[in-house]
Formats: sequence, C-alpha cells, structure tokens
Amino acid sequence: MNKIFALLLLVILFSCTDNTVMEKYDLAQKPGEVTIKGFSKPDVLQLRFNGEPISIDGKTSYTNKIETTLQFVQDQGEINKLTIYNHETGKEIIQYNITYNNIEEYKKLYFFNLPGIFLEAEVIKPQVNLGRVGFEFIFPNLGEFSGTSLKNVKGVLKRENGIVLAEFDNIGKKSFTPVKIYTSFGITAPVYLELYKPGTTEPYVGSEMIKVKIKQDMGANMIILQEKLENGAWVVKGDVDVAEYL
Repeated sequence: MNKIFALLLLVILFSCTDNTVMEKYDLAQKPGEVTIKGFSKPDVLQLRFNGEPISIDGKTSYTNKIETTLQFVQDQGEINKLTIYNHETGKEIIQYNITYNNIEEYKKLYFFNLPGIFLEAEVIKPQVNLGRVGFEFIFPNLGEFSGTSLKNVKGVLKRENGIVLAEFDNIGKKSFTPVKIYTSFGITAPVYLELYKPGTTEPYVGSEMIKVKIKQDMGANMIILQEKLENGAWVVKGDVDVAEYL
C-alpha cells in the first residue's frame, strides 16, 4: 500500500513539474502582430523585418499608400527589428526595436514620408463641407532649434486684420490636432498662426511674438509646422500641407 502511495505521489510531482515547465515556455513567447499604415511620395521605400525585405502585393519596394500586417512570434530576450529604408538611396529612415516587453506598443504603426519630413502619425483627411475651411496642425520637430522642452504649444489662427478664426489648445509632435472648421466667405488670403505656451498668451520661447504665415485653401488643410534655421536664426514655417497629397 505504501509503495502504491509513493508511486502516485511521484506521478503527481512529475506532472506538476512538466506543467510548470510548459507554463514557463508559454510565458517566454508572445504572438506578435503589427498593422502598418503608411504613405510616401515621391520617395520609394522598403520595409525590412530582421533584414529581410517585406513583400506587399508581391513588391519589395513601394510608394504612395503602404499597408500590410506582420505576424510573428516574439521570444523573451530577443529583439525583432522593423526598419524603413529609402529604397533608391539605401539610407535608413527609422528602425523600430520590438521586444517581449514593448510589443504592445507596436500593434499599429503609422508613418507619412515626404521629402525631408517623416511623420510617425496617423493621417486621415477630415471631411470639410463645400464653402468651408478646416485646419489641423502637427509640430513634429518642436524644440529642435528653439531648444524648448515643451511637448505641445497653443495656436491661435487669425486673419490679417486680427479676427480670430480658431484656437488649438495642444499642437503636439505625435498627432494632428482635431480639425477646426469655419466659413470661408470665399476668401483665400493667407492666415496667421500665433504660437504660445499652453494655457497662456506668452510666446512658447522668448518674448517676441511667434507668428506663422499659413496658406489657406478651401476644404481641408493639414499643416506641418517646422522649426528651421534661416540666416542663423530659428523660425517656424507652416508651408507643407499634407492634404495636398491625399
């Protein structure tokens, strides 16, 4: 009887040990899935996963709309590298290091590539009715030349005569602001965006007014703000409209 009891105890112990090993093995891997939605014009891009070109609709280089979904197994302690290259020059644009701990951050990956500009943002053209004007803003290189540590700024859009058209509480680096729409009255003259520290009427850097001339088109305007150097001084420009590419 004692022998039978001892045998049963050994079977239970081995069973527990096997289950523990299996659980540890299961926990050491995660299923990975990355949904990629991008755009590039005019540059031709290539995406590579751990050095291997990614085929999209049978092609390993692509332009305009770039959409695909990657599925893989992510091992604990290993890094999967997703890299975007300019296919014509071979230059690396950006690399994402996907790990067991950060895999949830890469479920969706958005990018928008234009000459000299690479946005890590979802870009959806807003619906603006006939006879109206809509504006969205993004400021991807905020602080590059001004030195500010701010993550976003406040924007006030005005006509040349000072009439306020719209206010944007948080213009940030990673995503476009919600669209603000107003009636155009058939006017397509330039407008001006004044930039402040969030929640204030103080310029986001220094004491002088930071005022950006913006081209105003009927319908949707999706403006990329950029800090640039001109004649040794930094300025803010808003002359790139993503809506023109969509």
